[in-house]
Amino acid sequence: MAQSRPRFLVYTRTTAYRHDSIPEGVRAFRELGAEHGFDVEATEDPRALERGLDRFAAVVFLSTSGDVLTPEGREALRSLLRGGGGFMGVHAAACTEYGWPYYGELLRARFDRHPALQPGVLTIEDRDHPATGHLGATWAFTDEWYDFRASPRDAVRVLASADETSYEGGGMGADHPLVWCHEHDGGRVFYTALGHTCEAYDDPAFRAHLLGGLRHVARSQP
Repeated sequence: MAQSRPRFLVYTRTTAYRHDSIPEGVRAFRELGAEHGFDVEATEDPRALERGLDRFAAVVFLSTSGDVLTPEGREALRSLLRGGGGFMGVHAAACTEYGWPYYGELLRARFDRHPALQPGVLTIEDRDHPATGHLGATWAFTDEWYDFRASPRDAVRVLASADETSYEGGGMGADHPLVWCHEHDGGRVFYTALGHTCEAYDDPAFRAHLLGGLRHVARSQP
């Protein structure tokens, strides 16, 4: 019997700042699905999560912001992870659900601030991962270079970090993770702070980065 195609839910609800790049991100995920044999549904409707997430391999929070989940949606996300499903956060996913402690534990970091949009360099700390295996020792990129309230390093596997000497206004110093993964409540979690600009979602290296994150949280090779 043929295996069913993996299915991902890309969730884009915002109740605070809204990124102009969200439509480009949705397009990129859909195109990745078409290229690599998985299905993508995108929604901003919190009722879509209330109906349950069992049919999805993972949920992607794509630059969500503010409070985006109902109590029923929160429980559905918990159930997904406890059933072995995955969670992937992109960029402003770290600016989401500040008042829900479970989400903070899930992501392992909370957004604090960022300097002006500008070019900079990431240090690739771990290339033995599908999200970073295609990269060299460093990665030149343009983004907002998020600072977090505290480094998550002690609780996660850091894949890439910001080189604050490569741009102006960094606030975390030498220990500045930007991409990481870990396991939480039975499910896999992947987060990348990158993805502010529309142009990023047409960048082949960034698309491969997103695909690797999906592969990780889905425990598969989509």
